[in-house]
Amino acid sequence: MAVLLWAVWTYQGAGPAAKSGDSTTVELRHGASLPEIASTLQRAGVVRSSAIFVTAAQITGAARRMKAGEYEFPSHASMARILDDIRNGRIVRHQVTIPEGLTSEMVVEILAKKTDLTGDAPAPAEGTILPETYQYERGDDRAKVLKKMMDARDELLAALWAKRQPGLPFTTPMEAVTLASIVEKETGKASERPRVAAVFLNRLRIGMRLQSDPTIIYGISGGKPLGRGIRASELAQATPYNTYLINGLPPTPIANPGRAALAAVLDPPKTTELYFVADGTGGHVFASTLDEHNRNVAKWRDVERQHAQAQSAPEPLAGGAPEADGAKVKAQP
Repeated sequence: MAVLLWAVWTYQGAGPAAKSGDSTTVELRHGASLPEIASTLQRAGVVRSSAIFVTAAQITGAARRMKAGEYEFPSHASMARILDDIRNGRIVRHQVTIPEGLTSEMVVEILAKKTDLTGDAPAPAEGTILPETYQYERGDDRAKVLKKMMDARDELLAALWAKRQPGLPFTTPMEAVTLASIVEKETGKASERPRVAAVFLNRLRIGMRLQSDPTIIYGISGGKPLGRGIRASELAQATPYNTYLINGLPPTPIANPGRAALAAVLDPPKTTELYFVADGTGGHVFASTLDEHNRNVAKWRDVERQHAQAQSAPEPLAGGAPEADGAKVKAQP
């Protein structure tokens, strides 16, 4: 009777204290036998008796449903709690966040730095990844996580494309992704994406060049920051991505756009706006006519001059505009 009471207490009562901190992390390998699992838990200090754990697993039927993976058990967790967690597969979920507007190479670099992932993942085509937060298990293959990102992009794009606004000036989903990538890089304010998308769509409809600085940067560096402004010589440099020189869209996306940018180009607001320029507060001011736009540009020049007086002026940029806004200042019909 004493032995039975001790076994019941060991199973249902408070377990050992964590060796350090408030919890203990244990990894149970795939294919491990019940005795191996019990021994692993005892060595980690989360159960007092591997023999009682094996017996409890057999009596409760949990022995046939043990799930491998990484577990985090709180200090003093009972053996009953631990057995229940393993039987129901309450493993630790890790996550990786992909910000909007990164190139595919940058996404792969983020995955490469995750030491709890395994394997290699080559960079996929630009624009095929959906920027979001994704969960994974320790030991997952990087290619598997990357495929999850690409599948999410395909699913979202199919849904948005099916409900797209009629009369858009492009014919394929990938062209929509290309324009969305430009919108993504042109503004960091989510509230502005629909208006920026409308501006570029209006330009495409009338045959006006997009004149987007981020496309020039992509043609020069593959999307990596230049660390400086765009030079006048680079504005005139012929690349397939220089939308100052080419008509229509560049041949591929220039980044991986997020949900909001994709939605903006497929269901834009109805506007007559063709121009936008920085307003000095992190946002932009929009215009439908060149005269109105030129007045807005003049105001921006004043902001630039005041800023230059407050600190030593950097190397002059092409057109006097900031790196991400030169196209908006210089846009012409």
